[in-house]
Amino acid sequence: MADAPTTRTYPHGVPSWIDLEVLDVDAALAFYGELFGWTFTEKVPPGAPGRYVVASQDGTDATVIGAIATPDPGFDGEVMWHTYLAVDDITATARQVTALGGVVSSPPETVGPPGGPAAGQMARIVDPQGAPSRLWQAGARLGAQVVNAPGTWNFSNLFTPDVDRALEFYGPLLGWVRTDDLGAGMARVPGYGDHLARTTDPGIHERQGHAPPGFADVVAGIVPHDGPAHWSVVFAVSDRDASATTAERAGATVLHSEDSAWTKEATIRDSFGAEFVLSQFAPPPSYLSTEAGRG
Repeated sequence: MADAPTTRTYPHGVPSWIDLEVLDVDAALAFYGELFGWTFTEKVPPGAPGRYVVASQDGTDATVIGAIATPDPGFDGEVMWHTYLAVDDITATARQVTALGGVVSSPPETVGPPGGPAAGQMARIVDPQGAPSRLWQAGARLGAQVVNAPGTWNFSNLFTPDVDRALEFYGPLLGWVRTDDLGAGMARVPGYGDHLARTTDPGIHERQGHAPPGFADVVAGIVPHDGPAHWSVVFAVSDRDASATTAERAGATVLHSEDSAWTKEATIRDSFGAEFVLSQFAPPPSYLSTEAGRG
């Protein structure tokens, strides 16, 4: 059997990339470099306006995780991690955003280093409940290439005051569906697990044999929330408490910690105002025993 392709690609509707826009890029690089051990590569030539610094595990495109960048001219002062949603046709999808009651706050544009290959096409959108995100039609930048491992992007959750209303928007727009067995908290793109099995994760269905049907297709969380609708980015870590301590030492604030049956999590606000979640996979002993038994 041939080896699975090593390049990770993202079908329509799957979150594919994250970045942080912050006024003090150098301070942010120092903070996240210490917290996650990232390596950084400048993607905008010296002298060009703004900076776009890509984070990776080893400085290569094969291990890219996300980016830290200078804010756009329209920056309103709110610092946050942005989630990018992969689409096949950004122009058609942007039109659909408007038809479904959302707002296209900046039209599709080609982005990438001056004189270089286009990284892709991007549009900023706001859903009908006020949550901002970005559409991404990939060019040279396909999306995050290492995910779920400690120090990398693990997941993005949409916090919303009305789950059903959110699905009325994201369902037609991105092909998201909700399965009763998975609950309201998980949105899936049918066929995504099969895509992973054909490409970067050939053993996904066997590894997740204990999970409910459709679990491999899950692409995002939809979480009921009384406050304003927003996206939240989750990073995997090997030790939640140690990482939270590192973040505090570097100037961040731990807002909340929580242990569930499967994870240990901490919500962090960095010194620039951006919030994110640290998540340690901590399954029950029965699960670990089952996995060990599979040899």
